[in-house]
Amino acid sequence: MNATTKFAGFALGLAAVFGIALATGAAIGPEPAEPAHDSTAHEDGAAPLGSRSDDVPGGMMATDRGYTLRLDTTQTAAAPNVPLRFRILNRDGAPVTRYVRSHDKDLHLIVVRRDMVAFQHVHPVLDGNGTWSVPLDLTRSGDYRVFADFTPEGGDNLTLGADLRVAGGYDPQPLPPAAMTSTVGGYTGTLGGSVIPGQASKVTVSMHRDGKPVTDLQPYLGAYGHLVALRAADLAYLHVHPDGHPGDSVTAPGPTITFSVTAPSAGDYRLFLDFQHEDVVRTAEFTLTVAPHATAPAGEPAHTGQTNPQPVPSDHGH
Repeated sequence: MNATTKFAGFALGLAAVFGIALATGAAIGPEPAEPAHDSTAHEDGAAPLGSRSDDVPGGMMATDRGYTLRLDTTQTAAAPNVPLRFRILNRDGAPVTRYVRSHDKDLHLIVVRRDMVAFQHVHPVLDGNGTWSVPLDLTRSGDYRVFADFTPEGGDNLTLGADLRVAGGYDPQPLPPAAMTSTVGGYTGTLGGSVIPGQASKVTVSMHRDGKPVTDLQPYLGAYGHLVALRAADLAYLHVHPDGHPGDSVTAPGPTITFSVTAPSAGDYRLFLDFQHEDVVRTAEFTLTVAPHATAPAGEPAHTGQTNPQPVPSDHGH
């Protein structure tokens, strides 16, 4: 039985129970959208990136709280330099043109293929008509998720998501196994800490280069590290930043960066850490398995982000 037949049978069953005349019932429109809320308090006047007012993780919907992410195209050919254009529309369908700057940018765009490869964190340019544009590297075909992370003037911070299909042969890759280390360009990042589902958890990343601690990280987007976490099962989006900020009395430029992360559930997550050193931005990638409970039975490892005592370089980072 196909999905359409199943749904039709289910709907007819409801009609029989509740006396609903499916053929002649009046059309019911969608409920009115809730008005936009005031901005969540934050030390720089903006809401924290990726924050939401309910329990639904960011990036799961193209429309939320009266705002819509509208891509100019949902399909394109594979190429190394593909221009992407999109708009953020308000509840009246008009493009949003005024934003609250957060972490040095008015909007952060995250693009990743659904198998977690080809990650890109870019910053589009806004024209006077409310259209954003940015070139993307889409040389690898497949289905991508596009996340727009922004705060409209007078509204809450939002992360909206939409799909983009890149035509061509698709070579889906398995999720790399969980590992506490990631190596990229001679740098090794090591995860530490413990992640508990549904709670704010402290996670650290210690950066080393050729076995030596990196103590002179450069600020990037107003921080010494910029972390994006995606839940592997559905690409639920978490956007977190380190404790403190460059220039304060407690934040050091390495080797250890501390983040506050809230994983909405147990499961596998892919972490992408952007960091800058010697004027080059690099991305370290990790797979993290969050266990249903903070501790595991005796004799079994608790896959909750606890670091290994001895870092072992991994070739899973890109």
